[in-house]
Amino acid sequence: MRLVTIIGARPQFVKAAPLSRAISAHGGITEIAVHTGQHFDYNMSDIFFEELSIPRPTFNLDIHGGGHGEMTARMLTAIEKTLVQEKPDAVVVFGDTNSTLAGALAAAKLHIPIVHIEAGLRSFNRNMPEEINRVLTDHVSTLLMCPTERAISNLRNEGVVNGVFATGDLMYDVMLALAPIAAERSTILKKTGLEAGEYALATLHRAENTDTREALQKATAFLISLSRERPVVLPLHPRTQAALQRFDLSLSSEGDVRILEPVGYLDMLALLQGAALVATDSGGLQKEAYFSHTPCITMRDETEWLETISHGWNRLWSDNAYAERRAITEYGDGKSAETTVDIIWNELGAA
Repeated sequence: MRLVTIIGARPQFVKAAPLSRAISAHGGITEIAVHTGQHFDYNMSDIFFEELSIPRPTFNLDIHGGGHGEMTARMLTAIEKTLVQEKPDAVVVFGDTNSTLAGALAAAKLHIPIVHIEAGLRSFNRNMPEEINRVLTDHVSTLLMCPTERAISNLRNEGVVNGVFATGDLMYDVMLALAPIAAERSTILKKTGLEAGEYALATLHRAENTDTREALQKATAFLISLSRERPVVLPLHPRTQAALQRFDLSLSSEGDVRILEPVGYLDMLALLQGAALVATDSGGLQKEAYFSHTPCITMRDETEWLETISHGWNRLWSDNAYAERRAITEYGDGKSAETTVDIIWNELGAA
């Protein structure tokens, strides 16, 4: 069986790592990895292939920049050409980025089965480009790999019931495998002079928080307010850095927000494990905060990871209190990648 995996953004590299290992261990599947280039510089791309031991992509399309429509269109064209050349038996897409939608549309137009990792997630905010990408990808996918029961319920409510599977969460697989390695190898706390338990970790990059001056000013003011209680460490996304410059805003004028260059996965895990609090607009980091048993504040008005809210590990920035804290069991046992590969093989490859 020939399987094309489409990756392009930092969270997808993380999810692809355990899946690539499970594919390699299976023996009956050949993986052809296609990197769209959506995240392209060293700290946002190359370092992840090194630290996560992901095979280098067979194809790097080097597509980034431009508006959502332009980027998606360029990716769609290039991915289609690659799929025509490689003739895979199925295409795997991850999450909710422009790379996800472009890969799904290219495969659908060519009548190639589509496997969507992290299917069924919904924020119910159609103003988010990620929400549009999720919904459209789910509705053209053949196999929908759902990390939670709520995701399955969301699909059922939209009339999607065939090819839906509960798999757990690939990011939990990665966390279990690499957290001990990060604790042993990372020197990020020493380099930055941080003490475990004495700081908050923040990320800020989504369009809804960075595309207008009003939104970015609200987000930066929130981080500054948090930094009056403890230092806030912010590995700065290139999009956010550009937006700060464009809108002439600063995070260093008051409070104690400490800006870092984007960091690799092991350093990010070490920062997360040492943090007293996480503040983020990232979906993945909300879950990783739970995996590390670190309280989280989501800098958005909604989240697709509702179980982190209902189980007391996360709250929206508009809320003042957490729900009663309890364990989340549906993210799996750290073997979601093996489960996913078995489903792909049984449903699409074994025949």
